[in-house]
Amino acid sequence: MSEYQYYEFAAIDRPLTRAEMEKLRAVSTRAVITPSGFVNHYEWGDLKADPADWMRRYFDAFVYTANWCSCRLALRVPLATFGRAELKPFATKYALTIEAGDEHWIFDWALEESEDYDRFAEEDGSGWMRRLVPLRDELLRGDLRPLYLGWLAGDGELRENALEPEVPPGLSALSPPQQALVEFLEIDSDMLAAAATGSARISQADVAEADCIDGWLGEWSRDEMVAILKLIAQGQGHEAERRVRSRHAAWLKAQRPSAASRARRRSVAELRELAQSASGVRVEREAKARTKLEAERRHQREAQLRRLMADADKHWEAVNAQAQRGSASGYMQAVQALTDLAEAYELTSSRKEFERALRRFLVRHATRGALLRRLTEAGLWSG
Repeated sequence: MSEYQYYEFAAIDRPLTRAEMEKLRAVSTRAVITPSGFVNHYEWGDLKADPADWMRRYFDAFVYTANWCSCRLALRVPLATFGRAELKPFATKYALTIEAGDEHWIFDWALEESEDYDRFAEEDGSGWMRRLVPLRDELLRGDLRPLYLGWLAGDGELRENALEPEVPPGLSALSPPQQALVEFLEIDSDMLAAAATGSARISQADVAEADCIDGWLGEWSRDEMVAILKLIAQGQGHEAERRVRSRHAAWLKAQRPSAASRARRRSVAELRELAQSASGVRVEREAKARTKLEAERRHQREAQLRRLMADADKHWEAVNAQAQRGSASGYMQAVQALTDLAEAYELTSSRKEFERALRRFLVRHATRGALLRRLTEAGLWSG
Protein backbone atom coordinates (compact mmCIF):
# COMPACT_ATOMS: atom_id res chain seq x y z
CA MET A 1 0.00 0.00 0.00
CA SER A 2 1.57 3.29 -1.09
CA GLU A 3 -0.64 5.51 1.06
CA TYR A 4 -3.49 5.31 3.56
CA GLN A 5 -5.83 8.01 4.84
CA TYR A 6 -8.67 7.60 7.33
CA TYR A 7 -11.53 10.11 7.71
CA GLU A 8 -14.23 9.96 10.38
CA PHE A 9 -16.82 12.64 11.12
CA ALA A 10 -19.46 12.61 13.88
CA ALA A 11 -22.71 14.57 14.14
CA ILE A 12 -23.56 14.93 17.82
CA ASP A 13 -25.84 17.91 18.51
CA ARG A 14 -28.23 17.05 15.69
CA PRO A 15 -28.52 14.20 13.19
CA LEU A 16 -27.85 14.72 9.51
CA THR A 17 -30.91 15.27 7.35
CA ARG A 18 -31.65 13.08 4.37
CA ALA A 19 -30.68 15.93 2.03
CA GLU A 20 -27.37 16.38 3.82
CA MET A 21 -26.65 12.65 3.61
CA GLU A 22 -27.34 12.75 -0.12
CA LYS A 23 -24.82 15.59 -0.52
CA LEU A 24 -22.22 13.56 1.36
CA ARG A 25 -23.00 10.49 -0.76
CA ALA A 26 -22.34 12.53 -3.89
CA VAL A 27 -18.80 13.04 -2.59
CA SER A 28 -18.16 9.36 -1.80
CA THR A 29 -19.96 6.31 -3.14
CA ARG A 30 -18.40 3.82 -0.71
CA ALA A 31 -18.26 5.73 2.59
CA VAL A 32 -20.34 4.56 5.55
CA ILE A 33 -22.85 7.40 5.96
CA THR A 34 -25.46 7.50 8.72
CA PRO A 35 -27.43 10.30 10.41
CA SER A 36 -24.67 10.36 13.04
CA GLY A 37 -21.57 10.38 10.87
CA PHE A 38 -19.36 9.67 7.88
CA VAL A 39 -16.48 7.14 7.78
CA ASN A 40 -14.18 6.30 4.89
CA HIS A 41 -10.57 5.44 4.15
CA TYR A 42 -8.52 5.97 1.02
CA GLU A 43 -5.58 3.95 -0.28
CA TRP A 44 -5.03 5.64 -3.63
CA GLY A 45 -7.29 8.69 -3.67
CA ASP A 46 -8.42 11.40 -1.27
CA LEU A 47 -11.59 12.95 0.14
CA LYS A 48 -13.05 15.21 -2.55
CA ALA A 49 -14.11 17.83 -0.03
CA ASP A 50 -12.65 20.19 2.56
CA PRO A 51 -12.97 18.72 6.09
CA ALA A 52 -12.99 22.24 7.56
CA ASP A 53 -16.02 23.11 5.40
CA TRP A 54 -17.83 19.95 6.52
CA MET A 55 -17.12 20.85 10.15
CA ARG A 56 -18.69 24.28 9.62
CA ARG A 57 -21.78 22.83 7.92
CA TYR A 58 -22.49 19.35 9.25
CA PHE A 59 -20.34 17.85 11.99
CA ASP A 60 -19.25 18.28 15.60
CA ALA A 61 -16.15 16.05 15.54
CA PHE A 62 -13.55 14.94 13.00
CA VAL A 63 -10.61 12.52 13.20
CA TYR A 64 -8.03 12.05 10.47
CA THR A 65 -4.91 9.89 10.23
CA ALA A 66 -2.50 9.25 7.35
CA ASN A 67 0.31 6.75 7.09
CA TRP A 68 2.78 9.52 6.30
CA CYS A 69 2.77 10.10 10.08
CA SER A 70 0.16 12.81 10.34
CA CYS A 71 -3.08 13.03 12.29
CA ARG A 72 -5.74 15.58 13.16
CA LEU A 73 -8.68 16.08 15.53
CA ALA A 74 -11.34 18.79 15.22
CA LEU A 75 -14.21 19.54 17.61
CA ARG A 76 -17.05 22.04 17.28
CA VAL A 77 -18.81 23.66 20.24
CA PRO A 78 -21.40 26.46 20.48
CA LEU A 79 -19.94 29.96 20.33
CA ALA A 80 -21.40 30.86 23.73
CA THR A 81 -19.21 28.24 25.42
CA PHE A 82 -16.10 30.47 25.42
CA GLY A 83 -15.11 34.09 24.98
CA ARG A 84 -12.60 35.10 22.34
CA ALA A 85 -10.14 36.55 24.87
CA GLU A 86 -10.35 33.34 26.90
CA LEU A 87 -9.23 31.21 23.93
CA LYS A 88 -6.66 33.43 22.23
CA PRO A 89 -3.64 32.41 24.42
CA PHE A 90 -4.08 28.72 23.54
CA ALA A 91 -3.92 29.04 19.75
CA THR A 92 -0.75 28.11 17.85
CA LYS A 93 0.07 28.20 14.16
CA TYR A 94 -0.16 24.44 13.55
CA ALA A 95 -0.72 22.27 16.64
CA LEU A 96 -3.95 23.95 17.78
CA THR A 97 -5.86 26.36 15.58
CA ILE A 98 -9.10 27.97 16.69
CA GLU A 99 -11.76 29.25 14.28
CA ALA A 100 -14.81 31.32 15.18
CA GLY A 101 -17.89 30.91 12.99
CA ASP A 102 -21.34 32.46 13.20
CA GLU A 103 -22.54 29.88 15.73
CA HIS A 104 -19.57 27.70 16.71
CA TRP A 105 -15.96 27.54 17.76
CA ILE A 106 -13.97 24.93 15.85
CA PHE A 107 -10.85 23.61 17.58
CA ASP A 108 -8.34 21.80 15.37
CA TRP A 109 -5.47 19.82 16.92
CA ALA A 110 -2.81 18.48 14.53
CA LEU A 111 0.34 16.38 14.57
CA GLU A 112 2.02 17.36 11.32
CA GLU A 113 4.89 14.87 11.28
CA SER A 114 5.53 12.05 13.72
CA GLU A 115 8.74 10.08 14.02
CA ASP A 116 6.85 7.01 15.27
CA TYR A 117 6.70 5.26 11.90
CA ASP A 118 5.58 1.95 13.43
CA ARG A 119 2.51 3.58 14.97
CA PHE A 120 1.23 4.94 11.64
CA ALA A 121 2.16 1.78 9.77
CA GLU A 122 0.12 -0.38 12.15
CA GLU A 123 -2.98 1.61 13.14
CA ASP A 124 -5.91 2.24 10.80
CA GLY A 125 -7.34 5.23 12.68
CA SER A 126 -10.65 3.61 13.52
CA GLY A 127 -10.35 3.68 17.32
CA TRP A 128 -9.51 7.34 17.87
CA MET A 129 -12.97 8.91 17.56
CA ARG A 130 -14.34 6.80 20.42
CA ARG A 131 -11.41 7.76 22.65
CA LEU A 132 -11.23 11.45 21.77
CA VAL A 133 -14.82 12.62 21.22
CA PRO A 134 -15.53 12.86 25.01
CA LEU A 135 -13.16 15.86 24.97
CA ARG A 136 -16.05 17.82 23.49
CA ASP A 137 -18.16 17.32 26.61
CA GLU A 138 -15.18 18.40 28.71
CA LEU A 139 -14.89 21.61 26.70
CA LEU A 140 -18.62 22.24 27.07
CA ARG A 141 -18.15 22.01 30.85
CA GLY A 142 -15.43 24.66 30.62
CA ASP A 143 -12.47 22.31 31.07
CA LEU A 144 -9.53 24.04 29.40
CA ARG A 145 -7.05 21.17 29.74
CA PRO A 146 -7.59 19.89 26.16
CA LEU A 147 -6.72 23.38 24.88
CA TYR A 148 -3.62 23.67 27.06
CA LEU A 149 -2.49 20.26 25.78
CA GLY A 150 -2.91 21.55 22.23
CA TRP A 151 -0.75 24.56 23.04
CA LEU A 152 1.84 22.29 24.65
CA ALA A 153 1.88 20.08 21.55
CA GLY A 154 3.07 23.13 19.62
CA ASP A 155 6.21 23.46 21.75
CA GLY A 156 8.47 23.10 18.72
CA GLU A 157 6.88 26.03 16.89
CA LEU A 158 6.93 28.46 19.86
CA ARG A 159 9.54 31.11 20.58
CA GLU A 160 11.62 30.80 23.74
CA ASN A 161 10.11 33.95 25.25
CA ALA A 162 6.49 33.02 24.45
CA LEU A 163 4.34 32.80 27.59
CA GLU A 164 2.15 29.84 28.37
CA PRO A 165 -1.65 30.32 28.70
CA GLU A 166 -3.31 30.27 32.11
CA VAL A 167 -2.55 26.80 33.48
CA PRO A 168 -5.83 24.95 34.10
CA PRO A 169 -6.17 22.81 37.23
CA GLY A 170 -5.76 19.06 37.01
CA LEU A 171 -2.89 18.70 34.51
CA SER A 172 -1.30 16.11 36.77
CA ALA A 173 -4.52 14.05 36.80
CA LEU A 174 -5.70 13.97 33.20
CA SER A 175 -8.97 12.30 32.25
CA PRO A 176 -8.81 9.22 29.96
CA PRO A 177 -9.81 11.29 26.88
CA GLN A 178 -7.09 13.83 27.72
CA GLN A 179 -4.55 11.03 28.12
CA ALA A 180 -5.67 9.78 24.69
CA LEU A 181 -5.07 13.30 23.28
CA VAL A 182 -1.54 13.26 24.73
CA GLU A 183 -0.97 9.96 22.95
CA PHE A 184 -2.62 11.13 19.72
CA LEU A 185 -0.48 14.29 19.52
CA GLU A 186 2.62 12.57 20.96
CA ILE A 187 3.08 15.29 23.56
CA ASP A 188 6.47 15.06 25.26
CA SER A 189 5.98 13.49 28.71
CA ASP A 190 8.70 15.63 30.27
CA MET A 191 7.14 18.86 28.96
CA LEU A 192 3.78 17.70 30.32
CA ALA A 193 5.34 16.99 33.71
CA ALA A 194 6.95 20.45 33.66
CA ALA A 195 3.64 22.11 32.82
CA ALA A 196 1.83 20.17 35.56
CA THR A 197 4.07 21.69 38.23
CA GLY A 198 2.16 24.95 37.75
CA SER A 199 -1.28 23.34 37.80
CA ALA A 200 -3.50 23.29 40.87
CA ARG A 201 -5.26 20.13 41.89
CA ILE A 202 -8.94 19.69 41.12
CA SER A 203 -10.78 19.98 44.41
CA GLN A 204 -13.39 17.48 45.50
CA ALA A 205 -15.96 20.26 45.18
CA ASP A 206 -15.09 20.63 41.50
CA VAL A 207 -15.49 16.88 40.97
CA ALA A 208 -18.84 16.81 42.73
CA GLU A 209 -20.40 19.85 41.06
CA ALA A 210 -21.80 17.73 38.19
CA ASP A 211 -24.09 16.14 40.79
CA CYS A 212 -25.65 19.45 41.90
CA ILE A 213 -28.61 18.96 39.58
CA ASP A 214 -31.20 20.23 42.05
CA GLY A 215 -29.53 23.62 42.39
CA TRP A 216 -29.30 23.95 38.63
CA LEU A 217 -32.93 22.96 38.02
CA GLY A 218 -34.02 25.46 40.63
CA GLU A 219 -32.86 28.24 38.31
CA TRP A 220 -35.17 27.15 35.47
CA SER A 221 -38.40 29.06 34.90
CA ARG A 222 -41.66 27.25 34.18
CA ASP A 223 -41.69 28.60 30.61
CA GLU A 224 -38.18 27.28 29.96
CA MET A 225 -39.12 23.81 31.15
CA VAL A 226 -42.34 23.85 29.12
CA ALA A 227 -40.36 24.75 25.97
CA ILE A 228 -38.15 21.69 26.46
CA LEU A 229 -41.15 19.41 27.07
CA LYS A 230 -42.79 20.71 23.88
CA LEU A 231 -39.73 19.78 21.86
CA ILE A 232 -39.87 16.24 23.26
CA ALA A 233 -43.62 15.95 22.55
CA GLN A 234 -43.03 17.13 18.97
CA GLY A 235 -40.50 14.36 18.36
CA GLN A 236 -37.47 16.64 18.67
CA GLY A 237 -35.95 14.84 21.63
CA HIS A 238 -32.43 15.16 20.24
CA GLU A 239 -32.75 18.97 20.02
CA ALA A 240 -34.23 19.06 23.53
CA GLU A 241 -31.31 17.05 24.87
CA ARG A 242 -28.84 19.32 23.08
CA ARG A 243 -30.34 22.43 24.68
CA VAL A 244 -30.46 20.88 28.14
CA ARG A 245 -26.87 19.63 27.94
CA SER A 246 -25.63 22.96 26.59
CA ARG A 247 -27.39 24.88 29.36
CA HIS A 248 -26.11 22.51 32.04
CA ALA A 249 -22.57 22.79 30.71
CA ALA A 250 -22.78 26.60 30.78
CA TRP A 251 -24.07 26.48 34.36
CA LEU A 252 -21.24 24.18 35.47
CA LYS A 253 -18.72 26.47 33.88
CA ALA A 254 -20.18 29.47 35.68
CA GLN A 255 -19.93 27.67 39.03
CA ARG A 256 -16.23 26.93 38.59
CA PRO A 257 -13.97 29.58 40.13
CA SER A 258 -11.98 31.50 37.56
CA ALA A 259 -8.40 30.35 37.05
CA ALA A 260 -7.39 34.02 36.76
CA SER A 261 -3.73 34.68 36.99
CA ARG A 262 -2.88 33.86 40.56
CA ALA A 263 0.19 32.03 39.26
CA ARG A 264 2.88 33.63 37.16
CA ARG A 265 2.79 32.56 33.52
CA ARG A 266 6.01 30.83 32.51
CA SER A 267 7.94 31.21 29.30
CA VAL A 268 8.56 28.35 26.88
CA ALA A 269 12.25 28.54 27.83
CA GLU A 270 11.37 28.03 31.51
CA LEU A 271 9.14 25.07 30.69
CA ARG A 272 11.92 23.47 28.66
CA GLU A 273 14.29 23.93 31.58
CA LEU A 274 11.78 22.30 33.90
CA ALA A 275 11.32 19.52 31.35
CA GLN A 276 15.05 18.76 31.48
CA SER A 277 14.80 18.39 35.27
CA ALA A 278 11.70 16.26 34.86
CA SER A 279 13.59 14.09 32.39
CA GLY A 280 16.32 13.43 34.97
CA VAL A 281 13.72 12.49 37.57
CA ARG A 282 11.93 10.24 35.07
CA VAL A 283 15.13 8.47 34.00
CA GLU A 284 16.05 7.83 37.65
CA ARG A 285 12.54 6.57 38.42
CA GLU A 286 12.56 4.26 35.40
CA ALA A 287 16.00 2.92 36.35
CA LYS A 288 14.76 2.11 39.85
CA ALA A 289 11.69 0.44 38.40
CA ARG A 290 13.85 -1.67 36.05
CA THR A 291 16.15 -2.65 38.94
CA LYS A 292 13.17 -3.69 41.02
CA LEU A 293 11.64 -5.64 38.15
CA GLU A 294 14.94 -7.40 37.41
CA ALA A 295 15.30 -8.34 41.08
CA GLU A 296 11.77 -9.76 41.11
CA ARG A 297 12.42 -11.75 37.93
CA ARG A 298 15.72 -13.04 39.32
CA HIS A 299 13.99 -14.10 42.55
CA GLN A 300 11.28 -15.91 40.57
CA ARG A 301 13.89 -17.57 38.36
CA GLU A 302 15.92 -18.76 41.32
CA ALA A 303 12.79 -20.19 42.95
CA GLN A 304 12.01 -22.01 39.69
CA LEU A 305 15.55 -23.45 39.48
CA ARG A 306 15.49 -24.63 43.09
CA ARG A 307 12.22 -26.46 42.42
CA LEU A 308 13.84 -28.05 39.37
CA MET A 309 16.80 -29.31 41.43
CA ALA A 310 14.45 -30.73 44.04
CA ASP A 311 13.67 -33.47 41.51
CA ALA A 312 16.71 -33.36 39.21
CA ASP A 313 16.63 -37.07 38.34
CA LYS A 314 13.13 -36.72 36.91
CA HIS A 315 14.29 -33.84 34.67
CA TRP A 316 17.31 -35.81 33.42
CA GLU A 317 14.94 -38.61 32.46
CA ALA A 318 12.76 -36.13 30.56
CA VAL A 319 15.84 -34.81 28.69
CA ASN A 320 16.83 -38.35 27.80
CA ALA A 321 13.33 -39.04 26.42
CA GLN A 322 13.51 -35.94 24.19
CA ALA A 323 16.95 -36.92 22.88
CA GLN A 324 15.76 -40.44 22.08
CA ARG A 325 13.12 -39.01 19.75
CA GLY A 326 15.97 -38.27 17.33
CA SER A 327 14.13 -35.29 15.83
CA ALA A 328 15.07 -31.64 15.49
CA SER A 329 12.25 -30.56 17.82
CA GLY A 330 13.26 -33.20 20.37
CA TYR A 331 16.89 -31.99 20.31
CA MET A 332 15.75 -28.37 20.63
CA GLN A 333 13.67 -29.15 23.73
CA ALA A 334 16.48 -31.25 25.20
CA VAL A 335 18.97 -28.39 24.80
CA GLN A 336 16.54 -25.93 26.42
CA ALA A 337 16.00 -28.27 29.35
CA LEU A 338 19.77 -28.81 29.72
CA THR A 339 20.30 -25.03 29.72
CA ASP A 340 17.89 -24.76 32.65
CA LEU A 341 19.63 -27.65 34.43
CA ALA A 342 23.06 -26.02 33.94
CA GLU A 343 21.78 -22.81 35.53
CA ALA A 344 20.15 -24.75 38.37
CA TYR A 345 23.36 -26.69 39.14
CA GLU A 346 25.40 -23.45 39.21
CA LEU A 347 22.91 -21.95 41.66
CA THR A 348 22.63 -24.90 44.04
CA SER A 349 25.80 -26.93 43.45
CA SER A 350 28.50 -26.22 40.82
CA ARG A 351 29.15 -26.16 37.10
CA LYS A 352 31.49 -29.14 37.42
CA GLU A 353 28.71 -31.22 38.96
CA PHE A 354 26.52 -30.42 35.96
CA GLU A 355 29.28 -31.34 33.51
CA ARG A 356 29.75 -34.72 35.22
CA ALA A 357 26.02 -35.41 34.92
CA LEU A 358 26.08 -34.25 31.29
CA ARG A 359 28.93 -36.65 30.46
CA ARG A 360 26.89 -39.53 31.88
CA PHE A 361 23.98 -38.43 29.73
CA LEU A 362 26.13 -38.24 26.58
CA VAL A 363 27.43 -41.77 27.00
CA ARG A 364 23.98 -42.85 25.84
CA HIS A 365 23.79 -40.32 22.97
CA ALA A 366 27.40 -39.98 21.74
CA THR A 367 26.41 -40.92 18.16
CA ARG A 368 23.80 -38.17 17.83
CA GLY A 369 25.85 -35.63 15.92
CA ALA A 370 23.00 -33.13 15.53
CA LEU A 371 22.42 -33.12 19.29
CA LEU A 372 26.13 -32.64 20.04
CA ARG A 373 26.28 -29.76 17.57
CA ARG A 374 23.35 -28.03 19.24
CA LEU A 375 24.92 -28.52 22.68
CA THR A 376 28.17 -26.99 21.41
CA GLU A 377 26.35 -24.00 19.89
CA ALA A 378 24.53 -23.47 23.20
CA GLY A 379 27.84 -23.46 25.09
CA LEU A 380 26.91 -26.55 27.08
CA TRP A 381 29.52 -28.90 25.60
CA SER A 382 32.98 -28.42 24.16
CA GLY A 383 33.70 -31.97 23.07
